[in-house]
Amino acid sequence: NLRRSFLQTRNSELRTRNTELETLRERDIFLPNPSMKRFHQLFGLLVVVAFLMTGQYMDKYLAHLHGMPDGPRMLFRTRHIFILLAGLINLGIGSYFNYRSQRGQRALQVLGSALIVSATLLFIIAFFYEPGLSDLKTPLSHYGMYLIAIGTLLHLFSEVETDRSGTL
Repeated sequence: NLRRSFLQTRNSELRTRNTELETLRERDIFLPNPSMKRFHQLFGLLVVVAFLMTGQYMDKYLAHLHGMPDGPRMLFRTRHIFILLAGLINLGIGSYFNYRSQRGQRALQVLGSALIVSATLLFIIAFFYEPGLSDLKTPLSHYGMYLIAIGTLLHLFSEVETDRSGTL
């Protein structure tokens, strides 16, 4: 009877807490949502698979890049490594991600994640697009590098807590 009573009380508490969280989520898009952690894990894994596939593309369809001029060969290889970088950053974020306690901190996390995902997509597109450009222009990976750096820094800055008066 004691155990049954304890379990009923615990279930009641959990239902109340879930109801409260759902009510808060409706008002605040930056409230904890376990899907962000899972998203970064799955997205990072897919990007690492894309890295492996771009490696196979260079091997099978571009004959190990043999005989290719230095500029395009360098662009293929660096974009290939940028894809790995982005995949590993996503996996890293997915392994640690927990929403911060304050709304501003959560907003930095969400914005940082959006920038990192955008940069990742730019790197994948750049792998196929930029080696064909003249004069070694790199518009996509140029902005992708800024986005991934800013996104990572936003995740870092989300660690900074302020007290209720707004001071650090």
